[in-house]
Amino acid sequence: MPFKNNEHLVTSSIYEKKDFCFENAAASSSSKCSTADIASTSSQAIDFWELPELKASGPQWNELSSYRKFRRVLSIICRLFVVFVLLYCFVCSLGLMSSAFRLIGGKAAGETFTKDSLLANPIAGLMVGVIATVLVQSSSTSTSIVVSMVANDVLLVETAIPIIMGANIGTSVTNTIVSIGHIKERSEFRRSFAGATIHDMFNWLTVICLLPVEVITGYLFKLSSLIIQFLNVPHGSSSDVKFLSHFTKPATSLIVQIDSKNILKGGDEPILKTWCEAQNETSKCPALFSYLNLNDTTSGIILLVLSLFCLCACLIVLVKVLQSIFRGHVAGVIRNTANSNFPGVFGYFTGYIAIIIGAIMTILVQSSSVFTSTLTPLVGIGVVRLDRMYPLTLGSNIGTTVTGLLAALASDASKIDAALQIALCHLLFNFTGILIWYPLPFMRNVPLKLAKTLGETTAKYRWFSILYLVLMFFILPGFVFILSYTGNECFFTVSGLLVLILALIISINLMQNSCPQCLPHKLRNWEFLPLCFRSLKPIDSIITKVSHLNAYKLLDCCSEPPIIDGQPDILVIGTKNKSQPSFATIV
Repeated sequence: MPFKNNEHLVTSSIYEKKDFCFENAAASSSSKCSTADIASTSSQAIDFWELPELKASGPQWNELSSYRKFRRVLSIICRLFVVFVLLYCFVCSLGLMSSAFRLIGGKAAGETFTKDSLLANPIAGLMVGVIATVLVQSSSTSTSIVVSMVANDVLLVETAIPIIMGANIGTSVTNTIVSIGHIKERSEFRRSFAGATIHDMFNWLTVICLLPVEVITGYLFKLSSLIIQFLNVPHGSSSDVKFLSHFTKPATSLIVQIDSKNILKGGDEPILKTWCEAQNETSKCPALFSYLNLNDTTSGIILLVLSLFCLCACLIVLVKVLQSIFRGHVAGVIRNTANSNFPGVFGYFTGYIAIIIGAIMTILVQSSSVFTSTLTPLVGIGVVRLDRMYPLTLGSNIGTTVTGLLAALASDASKIDAALQIALCHLLFNFTGILIWYPLPFMRNVPLKLAKTLGETTAKYRWFSILYLVLMFFILPGFVFILSYTGNECFFTVSGLLVLILALIISINLMQNSCPQCLPHKLRNWEFLPLCFRSLKPIDSIITKVSHLNAYKLLDCCSEPPIIDGQPDILVIGTKNKSQPSFATIV
């Protein structure tokens, strides 16, 4: 949507500067933010992506008595214990949400994988990968399914490559859901949503670059074939590297158990596992949902509601506890360690070490969604910088390919080459994307700037996060999926027209910024278009009218209004049109 950046800055500047002032006041344990502070803030150039300033609060360590030192250490230990408990519950909630999506849409995803005529279209295959991964909430699961189907001659390697690309995109939906937990605090929401969508931006940009290359040249297919020819591949067994599931599975299996093999079988075989075999005897599985006698869809909906409630509750409490820990001197030490670079010439390699760390952590937890979803709140509260989360996310993309490689190594001897080839395609896809979008600074900034733009938009229009989630992970893939049923001629005609329009808009935007005199006078801005085509304001006004509440009152109804010099925070909001009067509001 081509709306002007300067309009965004003008209309949001007063609220943004107020939030910036209050954020720094909170960091220094101050309850008030004076009018003079806001005025001085307004006169400065503000970078809202800088982490909030930390100021020492309370007495210094050397000023404390032995008893108070003991109390402070004990308090930190107790809060760290609470953090680990909440993280455990948070990861269990993610596992339950994954099971819920499998119960609701796993059978449909499995049936979609078997439609050869549909998957012959690479763009349709890409969207199938997105939808299937969103439904099962795990790229590791969807890629393992694809590897197994290739190993059993259900899919060709060439057909499976776009599906693998789509799986990379679909896995980042979990981050976006987690970031919405920060929707009440504007600054936190800006950072957390950008941190969540940096994964999306990298995956989409890599797909846009490599999918046409793959269709035209067969780059991934040919390179993986060469690697297979030079490898002496072992087969028949694989080591199961699952660190985190050994701790979470005992808890989640008491609530629900899933039979993943039935996802591909189709028919009336339930995905919800009801009967288990133990010591040559068949009995009810020791799980809550196994005793409720509900079908897959009903069980999935109930489990989804429960898991989302637990996820949000854990996230809210976790953020509050982390904020109580990451303040003053402790916050400074942790934040400086997480965001600092290696000294001297070795500073260039800091990001690459972060990529390796991200890969190792993802291999241990066997889920890129869990790892990146854990980082998202840390970015939101200002502990980890966005540009530091970026290489960690790239590392998680590499780490998640290990599951597919292990699944391929467990294939039969006669099928292992094809299975390992598609697993290598997944690894090469992510590795090539890193080579494109990370080593060169100006290329590295492209996904970062796109993520920051989305963060700025959600900071101004907080409902945009829900729109983005539904549009990018459900409506767009669903539209392309349905369009693929109309035949290749209609599909490529409509797709080509949409791509042409998008390319034209991007080209005009670039020329407006770099060489406006090269354009006709009317195309030097978008003012000739109706407001609804160049701004989100009309949609925002409709949502505000429907709710009968100011957007800030709607989101902050349960919090007390901030105090400025002992008075409610009354802001005068001006308009760009001087003929229109300004108005005052209490937020």
